[in-house]
Amino acid sequence: MEILKNTHLQTGRPWPLGATWDGHGVNFAVFSAHAQAMELSLFDAGGAVEVARLNLSAHTSDIWHGYLPGAAPGLVYGLRAQGLWQPAQGHRFNPHKLLLDPYAQDVVGRFVWCDEQFGFQRNQPDVMDTRDNAALALKARVVHDDFDWEGDTHPRVPRDQTVLYELHVKGFTKAHPALPLALRGTYAGLTHPATLAHLRSLGVTSLSLLPVHYALDEERLVRQGLSNYWGYNTLAFFAVNPALASGLNGGNARDEFRTMVKTLHREGFEVLLDVVFNHTAESDEAGPHLSFRGLDNASYYRLRADNHALYENYSGCGNTLDIRQTRVLQLVMDSLRYWVSSMHVDGFRFDLAPVLGRGDHGFERGGAFFTAIAQDPILSRVKMIAEPWDTGPGGYQVGGFPRDWKEWNDRFRDDMRSFWLRSAVQPCTRGAFALRLCGSSDLYQHHQRRQRPPAESVNYIVSHDGFTLRDLVSYNQHHNYANGEDNRDGHANNLSDNCGAEGPSTDPALNALRARLQRALLATTLLAQGTPMLCAGDEMGHSQSGNNNPYCQDNATTWIDWVQADLDLIAFTQRVLSVRHHLLPFRNQWYSGQADAHGAPDLAWLQRDATPLVSAHWNQPNELVLGCCIGHPGRAVAPVLLLINAGTTDADFTLPTGRWQAVLDSAQAQGRSHWHGVGAAAFGLRAHSIAVLVPEDAVLDASLAAPDTLLYTTLP
Repeated sequence: MEILKNTHLQTGRPWPLGATWDGHGVNFAVFSAHAQAMELSLFDAGGAVEVARLNLSAHTSDIWHGYLPGAAPGLVYGLRAQGLWQPAQGHRFNPHKLLLDPYAQDVVGRFVWCDEQFGFQRNQPDVMDTRDNAALALKARVVHDDFDWEGDTHPRVPRDQTVLYELHVKGFTKAHPALPLALRGTYAGLTHPATLAHLRSLGVTSLSLLPVHYALDEERLVRQGLSNYWGYNTLAFFAVNPALASGLNGGNARDEFRTMVKTLHREGFEVLLDVVFNHTAESDEAGPHLSFRGLDNASYYRLRADNHALYENYSGCGNTLDIRQTRVLQLVMDSLRYWVSSMHVDGFRFDLAPVLGRGDHGFERGGAFFTAIAQDPILSRVKMIAEPWDTGPGGYQVGGFPRDWKEWNDRFRDDMRSFWLRSAVQPCTRGAFALRLCGSSDLYQHHQRRQRPPAESVNYIVSHDGFTLRDLVSYNQHHNYANGEDNRDGHANNLSDNCGAEGPSTDPALNALRARLQRALLATTLLAQGTPMLCAGDEMGHSQSGNNNPYCQDNATTWIDWVQADLDLIAFTQRVLSVRHHLLPFRNQWYSGQADAHGAPDLAWLQRDATPLVSAHWNQPNELVLGCCIGHPGRAVAPVLLLINAGTTDADFTLPTGRWQAVLDSAQAQGRSHWHGVGAAAFGLRAHSIAVLVPEDAVLDASLAAPDTLLYTTLP
């Protein structure tokens, strides 16, 4: 480092942004449209001692750049930006504050909340704080990776075969008794043979990981002894969260993540990342000075038109990234390409995604971000999933995203919950149920004059955000006191009128009802037309004791309890997914109800006496039995018959002409059925259940044809 202390920066290049080693030295490039000067601060290997400051004097198209001969990977550095301190005008430059490079791939240090981390005096927000924070600030380390991918390729699961499985890297394995302690809760733990066996046995295809970008815990949570467990508070969009790495054998988090991806690909699983480009960890005008705010506050963030000292808060987290700015859009695109090209992920789920499409006058489905994605030769080939709402005006955009984007469909979630759990607050009829079961055509078939395929609806009953499936049928109210907000956070109540007593019960009848409702909800989600999403742990009966907003609970509340797993429910989930994969009841196309050349309709709706459902029947409030006969299913078996009874009493369902066999009956603990019958006979459709029947002469996969075979054998 003594050599570097006396080395002058050469001009270097304005690209690529960040720190890039070329074998002889390191090029530095950082964007700031409003800075008046930019300094590069160099540190010792541990990041504790500042050993040099060098001016990035070259300035090209708002990029400050310089080249440091002799510098190599491992060099620790930070940035200091000089400019106006005029918060009312949107400028918050403070050269006393060391700033993290937005393109950092490796972050050095452990963030500590203290007054020195803020650019202003906390008792006088308009006054600059002149204390230097270098000893405490997070820094970047120059990296140059040479990872052996061993010919790794993307699985590229077809859209109509995709089954999403949403999980938290730590929560999924932290309490797994078969894993060595050092691997629990880590990237490496996710590919342990025991966890892989569970994933293989389920039949899911694509793992959707909660955020793994480098994120911070909010000051309020830290002072309460809590943390931002979910990780939706990103600071570094190119850096892997090191807290989720085992660090075994001195390995770095990036390589452990890559090894995880490579192993999952080898097993046939896709890896998708939940990414947060709607806001950053710097929060609102009362937040710290960490990176973007100090480098160019007026460019990175959307500021209020009436007061540039304040932020537009379309994220609900204090600030909103301004994707309208070219270099901010470039940051997002560069990050996405990095995770696909260098980390080999297979797609993304975008948190509060309408922010990415917000122009000057609201959400624009043809905006710059979506156009950039569509034309990109790398990103246009991976899966893109939107959480299609944010907290700003016009922020609810379900059905409004471009073609080829999948969307979380909360209309499916709410209507299906209401149908099965019988909400008096939000009642759901057979008509609404059928609409959601068959791809939500009101949202996707002809929306804005552009037809989108049914698979673009991500169907879910439960996600990380809300009650678990077990809690959904066990609690009428949320129980979030552990979050430190006096139970005011999260949704105030459930949609269920069937839960009975709050929490665990010793009543066998109530527990049987809850179990049956879980199975019905799972079957509906996994068989419906569209792309199903299962939240990790719901197939095991995971409970969070009624906490429906456990974002700050890094403990047994959120860690999946494998020891207490419901083996019957796991076996049932396996069977439903086996039915989906082998029969694919619905094609990825819209059904018309019209007859084919043989006179058979592609899809028909039936009453319990096998007569057609007509318009007068759809909205009868207390009639909850119906059948769906799919004449053109996705696989060779035809037809497939779905029978649904959300009522409280059993129903005899008269079958269409022919000989039938049941391959799924959710009234049974593991979903298996021996039932065979002739048309015009009645199938005993139990209350709160769904059944799948196929012609008796259908050729079935062994897993469906041998109903007494226990599929699930992987728990320790």
